[in-house]
Amino acid sequence: MAIVLGRPGAGGLGEVVGVLRKWQDDGAPMQLHPGDVGWFWRFGPEATAAAVRTWSRDGRILAVGLLDGPGLLRLTIAPDARRDGELARRLAEDVTAPERGVLGEGKAYVEAPVDALVQDALSEEGWSTDEPWTPLRRDLTGPVAEPGVRIEVTGPERAHVRAAVQRASFDGSTFTEERWRAMASGLPYADARCLVAYDEQGNAVAAVTVWSAGPGKPGLLEPMGVHREHRGHGYGRAVTVAAAAALRTMGSSSAVVCTPSSNAGAVATYMSAGFQRLPEVRDRRRDA
Repeated sequence: MAIVLGRPGAGGLGEVVGVLRKWQDDGAPMQLHPGDVGWFWRFGPEATAAAVRTWSRDGRILAVGLLDGPGLLRLTIAPDARRDGELARRLAEDVTAPERGVLGEGKAYVEAPVDALVQDALSEEGWSTDEPWTPLRRDLTGPVAEPGVRIEVTGPERAHVRAAVQRASFDGSTFTEERWRAMASGLPYADARCLVAYDEQGNAVAAVTVWSAGPGKPGLLEPMGVHREHRGHGYGRAVTVAAAAALRTMGSSSAVVCTPSSNAGAVATYMSAGFQRLPEVRDRRRDA
């Protein structure tokens, strides 16, 4: 059967999130997680659907891509299809040719699992490698220590606090209470929590969103940030420990996160919270 490139529409996002959940595994390399789709949902279901691409054969989804911005495709593939030569060639052709409706002209990036044959196919199409990222993982089979600060789970009545910490943690962030509500109304957020850490004076100092993929599956931290006026006091470590504890409570087997290797402070924070550094990964890059 031929491989079909599709756009699921808002009504098809449930199936996409479902297959992404099934594909998560502690033995798999870092890959697109249902939580990545959940975090994108802050822009609403229609925008999220417009950013998703699927590749199917005989009605079965074999690959899912999320356009995380106009020039970045975050791609993952069914575990039993990662060495499928026909699929790898089709994926490489579709992301390389702008007329296929995946990536436009000019500089572009593709994130894909390191064990997938599409890595070789992209190389043959002229895609080079970009700057390294560091994945980190924390096993959750054992207990998680107390974070040492007050942690609050965000509900609708405190969404403005969660949004304010996000904007104070990331330069250029456009996260608002309205976008939190859009995200929280999405399918993936049924298995998610937003946590806010407070200092002894009651200031909101750090925040994280955690996404479960279901019991026995790795959960994701996306995003985690510390308020720019409260850095250097261990709040990043504290909220990351709280994130791990929350995922363990939800039944996750591990907690995973990925950050640019150049961000040495973030890597050190995650490691101080019990995460183990994994081998670096690199996106594929096509220059303009």
